[in-house]
Amino acid sequence: MSKANDMQCGGTHYVNKVIQPWDYITANRLGYLEGNIIKYVSRWESKGGVEDLRKAQHYLAKLIELNI
Repeated sequence: MSKANDMQCGGTHYVNKVIQPWDYITANRLGYLEGNIIKYVSRWESKGGVEDLRKAQHYLAKLIELNI
């Protein structure tokens, strides 16, 4: 049986990463907002371009809003 890290659904934007974003996120017990920030910043050059950076910025704005 293959492991989840051995496959990727919907593209190849995480395949060449030394550390899979979800491994980093779970190992550091990051929450939903932080996890999405990591995800979008990790893939922006190979998937969504500046749109992914804007998505990360949006999640960061919400994280700041909840913590001020």
